[in-house]
Amino acid sequence: MWPAAKPLFDRLAALGNAIALREGAQQLSYAQLLNEVAQRSQQLQQLGARRIALALDNGIDWVLWDLATLHAGLVCVPVPGFFSSSQQVHVLDSAGIDCLISPDSTLFSALGFSSSAAGVLQRPRAMVSELPAGTCKITYTSGTTGQPKGVCLDVATQLAVAQSLVQASASCQVARHLCVLPLATLLENIAGVYAPLLAGAKIELMPMAQIGLLGASQFDLPRFLGALGQAQPNSLILLPQLLLALVSAAERGLPVPNSLRFIAVGGGRVASQLLQRAEALGLPVFEGYGLSECASVVCLNTPEQRQIGTVGQPLPHLQVRLGADGEVQVKGPRLLGYLGEPGTAEEWLGTGDLGHLAGPFLVLHGRKKHQFITAFGRNVNPEWVEAELVQQLPIAQAWLHGEAMPGNVAVLVPRFASTTDSQLAEAVAAANLSLPDYARVHHWLRAEAPFSSANELATSNGRLRRNALLNHYQNAVEQLMADQTCYGDA
Repeated sequence: MWPAAKPLFDRLAALGNAIALREGAQQLSYAQLLNEVAQRSQQLQQLGARRIALALDNGIDWVLWDLATLHAGLVCVPVPGFFSSSQQVHVLDSAGIDCLISPDSTLFSALGFSSSAAGVLQRPRAMVSELPAGTCKITYTSGTTGQPKGVCLDVATQLAVAQSLVQASASCQVARHLCVLPLATLLENIAGVYAPLLAGAKIELMPMAQIGLLGASQFDLPRFLGALGQAQPNSLILLPQLLLALVSAAERGLPVPNSLRFIAVGGGRVASQLLQRAEALGLPVFEGYGLSECASVVCLNTPEQRQIGTVGQPLPHLQVRLGADGEVQVKGPRLLGYLGEPGTAEEWLGTGDLGHLAGPFLVLHGRKKHQFITAFGRNVNPEWVEAELVQQLPIAQAWLHGEAMPGNVAVLVPRFASTTDSQLAEAVAAANLSLPDYARVHHWLRAEAPFSSANELATSNGRLRRNALLNHYQNAVEQLMADQTCYGDA
C-alpha cells in the first residue's frame, strides 16, 4: 500500500456497514468495498502488474480498481473514453502500461494485450520511462494541440485536495453524490470519489449513456434529468454546458430534484449571468477553478464564502498569487512532474491563466496564450466572450478572433439546424449587452459545421483548437472584414 493512502483506508474501515457505492441494483457497504478492493489488490500483485490502465465506463468496477491500485502501491492510469483511438494508444504506450482493465479484449489485442484473468489484460513489459518517485497516478490532459500530456501525481496531493473539498462542503451535509463526469476525468475522480468516501457519503454510479453523455460532445437532456430524478443526489459536478442545460430545463418547468445541496461547476469559463439565473431558480451552484497539475481543484466558492463572478477562494492547503503580468500562480501540493520531463523546483507554479484578485476571491480572465490584442491596443480574452455567446439559446459553439483587427469576428455554430441568421444576430446582440465595446462581437459568420475532433477544429473533449480554426476560417474572416471596410457594417 502507498503509505500516504493508509489514512484513507483507515477512514473507510471506520464506516463499516454504511452504503458506499450504488450502481443500479448493486450496492456495496464500506466494509464490502474494502473486501473487494483487497481481493483485487492481491490479484494485481499476483499478476506482477506495475502500471495499470483503466479503460472502463463509469461504474462500481472503475472505483474498485482505482482503489485497488492505491491499496497495492501501484501506478494507475485512467484512459478517458472521449480520447480518440490514437490518443488512447499514446496513453498506453507513453505510460508503459503492462496491465489493462477493460471489458473488450479484442479492442487492445493489436497492442499486445491478452487476457490473463477475468477483466484483466496484460502484455510483456518493454523498457519504460522512469517516473518521479512517489507517482501513483498519471492523468492525461487533453491539450488543444498535439498528444495528451501525462501529469504525475502522488497520493498525498490527491488526498489533500479531497480533504479540503470535504471541509468546503461540510455545511451542506452531502449524503449522496452522483458522478456525472467520466471517472477518468481527474476532477470527478478526486472530488466525486475520494472526497465523498472521506465524508462517508454514498456514491451513485451510472454508465455514461444512462447519464446522457454520449461520446465527446453529445448530450441527451431527458436522460440526464431522468438520472437526476432516479438518484436524487445531494451533489453534482458539472461542466458549464451541463449547467446551462440544467438551468434552461428548470426555467422551462422541467423537473429538477429538490435534493440538490451543492452543485460544483468548473472546467471552463462560466458566464456570471448563468450563475445569476441558477441563483434565481434556487439552485445551489458554486463555481470553482483547478488544473490537473494541482490534482484538480484550486479555488472554490462555498455556502459560507461565495461571490458570483469569481471562482472562489483558494482551498485551505494552497496559496494563490498573481505574477507581474497577471498570471495566476499557485503554491502548495502539486504534480511531481510531467511524464518524460524533469520536474521543476520552482516554489510557485505558473498556471497559464490570467486573472485578478477581488479581495480573497480569484477572478479569471482566460488563458494567457489565448489572449489577443485588437488594432486599438485592447487585450481581449476570447473565452470570456465565447462563454457569453453560448449562453444564448441559438448558439451552440462560438470562436472569437480579433488579433490586430479593428473589430472582433465570431464564428458561430447554431444550436439547431432550423436556427436562422436573424436569430443568431439577435443572440449576438443580447450577448453584447453585457460586454464592453472592445470585447463585443462586431461581426460574425455562420460556421460550416460544428467544431469537433472529426474535423480537427476541437479536441475530443470539446476544447477549441484555435490555431486550426484560424487556419480554416482566416480567408472568410479577412473577406468579411474587407467587405465591411468597403460597404460599412451590415
